[in-house]
Amino acid sequence: MDLIITIIEQVGIAAFAISGAITGIRKQMDLLGVLLLGIVTAVGGGILRDVIIGETPPMAFRNPSYTIIACAASLVIFFPCVRSLLNRKHKLFDLILFALDTVGMAVFTIVGIQGAMAVLDWYNPFLLGFVGVITGTGGGLLRDVLAGNVPYMFMKHIYVTASLLGAVCYIYLLPLMVEWLAMLLSVGVICMVRVLSSRYRWNLPRAKEFLSECE
Repeated sequence: MDLIITIIEQVGIAAFAISGAITGIRKQMDLLGVLLLGIVTAVGGGILRDVIIGETPPMAFRNPSYTIIACAASLVIFFPCVRSLLNRKHKLFDLILFALDTVGMAVFTIVGIQGAMAVLDWYNPFLLGFVGVITGTGGGLLRDVLAGNVPYMFMKHIYVTASLLGAVCYIYLLPLMVEWLAMLLSVGVICMVRVLSSRYRWNLPRAKEFLSECE
């Protein structure tokens, strides 16, 4: 089981790092900027989680493998052949960014809960859900802020809501079945909600729409 969790964590790190690196390339950053944006996206949510639950120094600083994986994934995206492909095919860029962002967010939502449960000696569903959402969405939030964008999670499709639904699903499925199955089902719920929200353009009410109805 520990091996499965480790593999899933590494997949999530690579996915988030690539989404951060792609954003950096779109912003025409240099190599250092692309690498830093990839690293921050990959480990930012985990750092926020560890600070909240009092696990210091954060795991990202105690285990260099996270940063190494994030650097390697970001560096691959910076290769000229990959950059030119992304610059030529904007639809492909948007699809890859959406897929990687979804996978990274789903994986880290669940991994964040697992990390908190391994440290805390008491069970609090509210705290676990909150920590899971922070871990899953924190990296993407930091990525967009550093890139000078309005955070994606506040603007487009169902994002935090999908993470929250997956976190709740995992917390309540865990006592009912084996851990790996609860993990896969919860990750599947997050990915399904994200894909459906993109396909059918589901969004929470926006401030502009709400104000126009009140006038």
